[in-house]
Amino acid sequence: MTGLQTANAPSASIVVPHFVTGSLAFVVATILLYFSVDEWMTLYFSPKLIAITHILVLGWGTMIAFGALYQLIPVVYETSLFSENLAKITFYSYTLSVIFLSYSFWVASFSNLLFYSSLLMFFSLLLFIINLTWTYRIRTKNNIQSRFISTAIFWLALTEILGTLVALNFKFPFLNNSHLHYLKIHAHVGLAGWFLLLIIGASSLLIPMFVISHQTNDSKLKFTYYAINIGLIGLTVNWILFNYSYLSLLFGLLILAGIVNYLHYIFKIFKNRIRKTLDSALKLTFTSLILIFIPLLISLVILGKNWNDVLDSHWALVYGFGIVFGLISTIILGQIYKTLPFIIWLKIYQPFVGKFKTPLPRELYSEKILKIQMYIYLTGFDILLSGLIFKQIIIIQIGLIGILVAAVLNLFNVLKIVFHKLVLRQVQQPN
Repeated sequence: MTGLQTANAPSASIVVPHFVTGSLAFVVATILLYFSVDEWMTLYFSPKLIAITHILVLGWGTMIAFGALYQLIPVVYETSLFSENLAKITFYSYTLSVIFLSYSFWVASFSNLLFYSSLLMFFSLLLFIINLTWTYRIRTKNNIQSRFISTAIFWLALTEILGTLVALNFKFPFLNNSHLHYLKIHAHVGLAGWFLLLIIGASSLLIPMFVISHQTNDSKLKFTYYAINIGLIGLTVNWILFNYSYLSLLFGLLILAGIVNYLHYIFKIFKNRIRKTLDSALKLTFTSLILIFIPLLISLVILGKNWNDVLDSHWALVYGFGIVFGLISTIILGQIYKTLPFIIWLKIYQPFVGKFKTPLPRELYSEKILKIQMYIYLTGFDILLSGLIFKQIIIIQIGLIGILVAAVLNLFNVLKIVFHKLVLRQVQQPN
């Protein structure tokens, strides 16, 4: 993380719990997937699969994203976080809401517990959005990355509003269409609006820094920004008002054009990088951007038809797993080791810089374990994807075992970083 500003960095007590809790949620979700595979492979609207999806998306992906965002604020906005106390309250409230929300889906308590846990989730995300919105208002820097991130937060708000409306509909029916129709909109607004824009905004800032590439032209990202947002707005309005397949395909292609433009931007950075050797964390990061093509290709097939015609298709599962495990989880597993070690290093060693010889941030975790984790995870993902495509439960379970092993190794490395003990060596004076 060389080059990141540290003057406005938040306390480690704000950021670190998100990484630990998120890594633990990833382990829990993978275990639950393994033991419930018979149900969610034979029943499309499986309460258990929805519960696990929320653990993965909210407890793993969004939890890590919150922690990373708190740390990135000084870089993207050039200002400190509006309120660290509000961030702490948000963490505890959000963690409880993820637990209750996931449990309400798991036991299929749609008319009672889901209603109250959704309100708690709405309150938690509202606190986060308020904190980040006020931070944005007092920023001293305005760049394309800040626009991506602030817009991603807007889509997060819309995602939660839609989710809360669906939950309310179970208790007080008022929506005209099937709840599955609104869940589709809820999911895509969250995945494409919140996660995709956040990933593009953060990675376009951090990747050039990590690989040391100065051949960047951020103006090229403007097309990506407008294409994805216009496409997502068009999809959402079309699904709510019209539900025309040709419009879905048109706006889907516009989102695809924006993503391809972003990938070309990243490719030029990769091609012109000064740091030629990539560590395991960066290999995972670049691999995730390649894996994005799996859900993209599947989505174009689905968007070209009436969604209701393919609702019970296993391709919807392949699409969802491709996003969650292919893009989101892979990039998180890489970027954890570009963020968390630096945070802990700052907390422990910043007062001793220049006075003692300190370890490097990358020495706070085991690169060997991370390398093993990378190969096991990617192999497990390939096996899982094959099992989903060919509807073979035993193959799916083998793939999930690989992902679970990788998740446990990730949790071990995260805890190794968090509980790192001070190690100082006297600086040798020149003769």
